[in-house]
Amino acid sequence: MNNTDMSQTLQAAPKVLLDDAGELPLVSAPELLPIRDQVLGGKGLSREDGQTLFKTPHVVKLGALAAWVARQKHGKSVYYVINGHINYSNFCTLSCAFCSFYRRKGKDRRAGGYEMNLDEVMQHAGDIAAGGATEIHSVGGLHPDFPFSYYTGMLSGIKQRHPRVGLKFFTAIEIYHIATIAGLSPRETLIALKEAGLDSLPGGGAEVLDDGLRKKICAGKETSAEYLDLHRTAHQAGIKSNATLLYGHLETTEMRVDHLLQLRALQDETHGFLAFIPLSYHPENNVLKVEHGPSGFDEVRTYAASRLLLDNFPHVKAYWIMLSIPVAQVTLAYGASDFDGTVLQEKIYHMAGAQTPQALTVKDLRRLIEETGGTPVERDHLYRRIERGGGGPLDWKVAGDG
Repeated sequence: MNNTDMSQTLQAAPKVLLDDAGELPLVSAPELLPIRDQVLGGKGLSREDGQTLFKTPHVVKLGALAAWVARQKHGKSVYYVINGHINYSNFCTLSCAFCSFYRRKGKDRRAGGYEMNLDEVMQHAGDIAAGGATEIHSVGGLHPDFPFSYYTGMLSGIKQRHPRVGLKFFTAIEIYHIATIAGLSPRETLIALKEAGLDSLPGGGAEVLDDGLRKKICAGKETSAEYLDLHRTAHQAGIKSNATLLYGHLETTEMRVDHLLQLRALQDETHGFLAFIPLSYHPENNVLKVEHGPSGFDEVRTYAASRLLLDNFPHVKAYWIMLSIPVAQVTLAYGASDFDGTVLQEKIYHMAGAQTPQALTVKDLRRLIEETGGTPVERDHLYRRIERGGGGPLDWKVAGDG
């Protein structure tokens, strides 16, 4: 449904029920009425509107409006993917204050540093693909020693063995790191990685797009402009991506709003983002002096505000690994339309203290979605619908766009 159709629907049927989403959002909170009218009129929200989203006490009403927007885009469909993660190494040349994952090779007294050779990566990829996965997600630290051929060999080796599986690899800072190793520009690096098998970017590493804060929490990483420019370049090269926000630490609500508006502006320019993923900060096992992560109240508010501000993003993803499964379910009533996937094994956020399972089965995912009133829809890395036959895990095909 386009923006004009949204307005016509409101005028024609102001009291029509939208299944489990409730009535069309006849919001009674005075500060939300102008925002509701903007949303239903198809107009993008302003910075001031964004501040209201993060400050209003009427979070349930905010969620109803965000859920209504998600329903206009996707009906009752909630997407999930059969996927697996490969975190190929946690050795890193940086020491980000918020990060519990990294280890400094040869310089870190903490245990837990590791690296995978290409044979090990291929074994993990084979195990993931054998389970019927349509997507492999891979990120790692900025390894001090791996050559350019490691990254191209990882992609080409997996793609040769499993040509149908989408490869969603590398954050923006990893691309810049690989470009430095290769002696290539970021654009040339993206093209070389795409030729080797790269299909999309996961979007991690955005943290908060405020350079003053970045100096405190992730000194040495790319600037806000560089993060955006890397994704702009990827989109121009035909590589789709996601985008993220790490929230619940030292950032202000003003920083959150500015972050979202910068992403919205780039999406208006390139139309290359598939999903936005709010990432809930975990304070354990790092040096950033934050006593606790965001509350559940803040988490659902952030999802609703993201859905409303990012009107040009197709999806907001509930990343259950970081949220917890119950909170992830609740975000489906606050604007999320994707429940991520099976995952199989994840190290980054579990090393930061996440207590969620390492994996979910397809049966689990579908049940969790159905419990919220949603209709589970399996997708691939590009949000194309997947149909499965009765011939085992590898009997699947792409059926259409989601």
